[in-house]
Amino acid sequence: MKAFWAKKGIISVFLSLVFVCSGTQALEYSDLTSVMTDLGYFDSSKNEGTTSFRSLLIPIGGRPESLGSAYTGLCDDAGYINYNAAASCILAETQASAYHNSWIADSKMDTLVYTTRINNLGFGFQAGCLYLPFTEYNIFGQRVNASYYTESNFAANISYNFLAGYDFKGFALGATIKSAFRGMPSYTDNDTDAVKNISGLTQSGIGIMADLGLMLQFNFLKFFASRTPNVRIGISAQNLGVALTGLGSKKGLQLDDPLPTFFAAGLSCQFLPVITATLDIKQPVNLFAAKDYQLFSVSAGLILAFSKNFNLLLGAELKGGNPRFSTGAELQLTNARVNFNYTLDLTSSFAPVNRMSISAKILLGDRGRAVRQKRIDELYSKGLEYYANSQWELAIEQWEEVLKLNKRYDPAILGIESARSQIYMYEKVRESMFFEE
Repeated sequence: MKAFWAKKGIISVFLSLVFVCSGTQALEYSDLTSVMTDLGYFDSSKNEGTTSFRSLLIPIGGRPESLGSAYTGLCDDAGYINYNAAASCILAETQASAYHNSWIADSKMDTLVYTTRINNLGFGFQAGCLYLPFTEYNIFGQRVNASYYTESNFAANISYNFLAGYDFKGFALGATIKSAFRGMPSYTDNDTDAVKNISGLTQSGIGIMADLGLMLQFNFLKFFASRTPNVRIGISAQNLGVALTGLGSKKGLQLDDPLPTFFAAGLSCQFLPVITATLDIKQPVNLFAAKDYQLFSVSAGLILAFSKNFNLLLGAELKGGNPRFSTGAELQLTNARVNFNYTLDLTSSFAPVNRMSISAKILLGDRGRAVRQKRIDELYSKGLEYYANSQWELAIEQWEEVLKLNKRYDPAILGIESARSQIYMYEKVRESMFFEE
């Protein structure tokens, strides 16, 4: 009997770059792993590899992968759609992005993302596909079939930044609806070597799921001038849904293995204009059997902005006992951004896997938000001039124009209150002087 496909669980292998010294003698690697395993650190999860649609866990590449997937609390480009559904409404620019990730052996992952924002409303779309070649041989070693195993996914995102203003930057909520299809290649007849039409369909599958996200952004211990908040906190729930298999079979649709659902919390902090650090914690869950959870993972990333046009990105992720290290170079062009990423991955194989990914983003502008902000600044500054010259009515007129462009622009709101207070006090003074006369 021909076995053309077998599910393989991902077995965690303990590997950590830790050196423990006793006097002048360092522990051997084998001794170190034995000691750590005996102590119960970074044990392998017995439930690892028991989910379907594992491609949903593969980094698409680009900035998120360069940061070790520590992206839930940053999400400042189109890669947000796989990390935090709330981020589309706080992105600075409309983006059209393409990602290519050379995964393990001959497997590849290609993804297209488009995202945009209208004031405080954001939305985006994604189409991605993991594909790897499938070749079948008969009992004589002759190749009788060649095709591809695929996992495709499609996503639509929407989010809104509530109560966003000048001081309080709002809290963003978002949701992403996703569907996925697993395409099993058709196999051949044992006797005739003829390909059986749609024979792989019964083992194909579909997934229907949703992501939910929340993001907050604010200033904390910020010692440099910038309109952008230097701290972001993100929380997300990924792949909440169900997978089905048995398409076209006599038994009909049946529940497949559970989706790779997980909850994530992330933090990003821009300490200086040239340094941003990120941190993520992820906990996988089984929605149908809560006790069958997997080990959590921790990841961290660092962005070093050497210039306006070049960033160096570093990242690391630890899942069980398996580390993943990544580094990326990001080049900013006039209306585009290119990212090259290298990853040393021990989370997906017994042996180290070196792989590369690349992404390219076309920056399509901000829908006039910068022009509108410039106009707000001009009106507000003009109002300050009138206010300083005790022309409070004219100052109020300028600041009311500001509020027509941004009803939550707090400096204008406070300015109007102050100007009206000045007018009131001035009238009271005039009245008291009139009575005295």
